[in-house]
Amino acid sequence: MLRRQFIKSMFGTATVFGLPIRFAYAKTYLTIEQAKQIIWPNLLFSPSPITLTDAQAELIEEKSDIRVRNLNINAWKNSEGDWFIVDQVIGKHENIDIAVGLDNKGKVVGIEVLTYRETYGDQIMNPKWRAQFHGKDSSEHLKLDHQIKNISGATLSCRHVTDGINRLTQTWDLVLKHV
Repeated sequence: MLRRQFIKSMFGTATVFGLPIRFAYAKTYLTIEQAKQIIWPNLLFSPSPITLTDAQAELIEEKSDIRVRNLNINAWKNSEGDWFIVDQVIGKHENIDIAVGLDNKGKVVGIEVLTYRETYGDQIMNPKWRAQFHGKDSSEHLKLDHQIKNISGATLSCRHVTDGINRLTQTWDLVLKHV
């Protein structure tokens, strides 16, 4: 609620003083079903929502060095043990909705951006950039400018998607592979 009041007050102030206003930008690129078909074409998945315990969240935070903001995991699983997860990471100021496919060994099979709400940084939509994550798992902690190349002008989006993948691969290793 405070955020909305702040935005309203900033809008009002900018209008009174005739300041140029930059509107928030949001674009939905894919639906969940479209992303699922891109990452896992022609495979059937069943909803398998997971709620992490506080102890699991703390362990994931410790292993990934990334804060777990939401204990609820929006996930689907197939009979082979593959997972499709819809998650959010912070861009610069706003959430980026991503979909991630993890195979039954915990390796990243694909990443798709569902909704991007930032004004800048949507270069992470580049398939070559996202392909850097394919085959990565919890055995290595991914770092921007090391295993994952940065994109100038999209540094925060690149960093936070990388952090999100680290968190999700650790989540698979610590929780999902036992489900």
